[in-house]
Amino acid sequence: MTAAPAFPRTAAELGLAEQFRGAPGAAASPARAAAFRRFESAGLPTRRVESWHYTDLRAALATAAPLAVPPDEAAIAEAKDRLAKLPRLAPARLALVNGVFVAALSDRPPVGVALAPLPASPAIFPDDPMLALNLALAQGGVAATVGPGAKPPAIEIVHCVVGVGARAVYSRLAIDVGADASAAFVERFVGAGPETQRHASASIDVAAGGALAHVAAIEDEPGLHVESEVVRLSARAVLDAFSFVAGGALVRRQIFAHLVGKEARIGLAGLGLLDGSRHADTTLEVVHAAPHGVSREFYRHIVADVATGVFQGKVIVQPGAQKTDGAMKSQAILLSPEATMNAKPELEIFADDVVCGHGATIGALDPEQLFYLEARGLPQAEAEAMLLEAFGAEAISRVADADLAEALLTLTRDWLARRGRGRRS
Repeated sequence: MTAAPAFPRTAAELGLAEQFRGAPGAAASPARAAAFRRFESAGLPTRRVESWHYTDLRAALATAAPLAVPPDEAAIAEAKDRLAKLPRLAPARLALVNGVFVAALSDRPPVGVALAPLPASPAIFPDDPMLALNLALAQGGVAATVGPGAKPPAIEIVHCVVGVGARAVYSRLAIDVGADASAAFVERFVGAGPETQRHASASIDVAAGGALAHVAAIEDEPGLHVESEVVRLSARAVLDAFSFVAGGALVRRQIFAHLVGKEARIGLAGLGLLDGSRHADTTLEVVHAAPHGVSREFYRHIVADVATGVFQGKVIVQPGAQKTDGAMKSQAILLSPEATMNAKPELEIFADDVVCGHGATIGALDPEQLFYLEARGLPQAEAEAMLLEAFGAEAISRVADADLAEALLTLTRDWLARRGRGRRS
């Protein structure tokens, strides 16, 4: 029996319940029904939930936008036109339109990669209400499996929103990398406007000796973007992941990573570019459950105007996970007295032979460096942009693919240029 929340349901929560009852096949699916019961029991997260302390979604989400309908011929044609104008970031491209995988807009997967329907639920299901809501209401998605020993070229997955008006888009993705395989995936979120509420999830499983490079980029302007990644790494598995956040009014990216095999390694990094009144939250939990694991987290934020940035990182070293090596760093530059950055790095260590540390810095541009550049003839805006580009480039340098790193650096320069034009106007 579902336990009732300790507070009255909001209009958004009531709307979500109605949408679940009307979603095609949702109530008839045991996995989806169980997921919605988990969401309904908790309700939309508030500051009372420690991991959501800086992002009160219950207060921010006044209403639940209607569910996006599966794309028809007109929507597919619109998406085709939009994708044709979008420069590729990888040799192969897969397309999801309004949360639904569209084979007609997708390339044939490279040799060694198979596409299939999604499993009923992730192998690891963290206790998070928004992840449960995503599982309950998602109507489409795709599972990509990289065969053992395969080394296919990189694959770009484009999450494209088309149409006008308010809509809620739910999508699911699963990436399974076989033993001793090596793969790279780039997820891009495009097309959403202020009336779009987007809920995305990705389940990532890397088998023994496998390696995955994963990049996620939010390039559009949804009113809400909630993205959850659930990661499982087996023995000697490697994941290097990077996130680029330069859009969205309210963005929440959350990562639940479990290093279950000996000598697994994870590198998580990202760059957030926040202006206006944006609110962007990166929250991650890395669990070391086996010996000789390595984790690295490196995030940078540039926060302007009245925007708010959030970084919450927790590394948990379980009993028996000896010889764990963990390091976490969050750095932010504030460009306005009204800009806000909340940083909360945490360590929970239950083993006695580990090397773990964390740090966080929040500050402004160095006035001496600005003076140095201005004294050599650069206008103040150009001097600031040069220093900020260098700050962001150090985060982007975590992306091993040189062409992809350059594309992200170009997006950073575009953001800095728009900000500079806004200041001059």
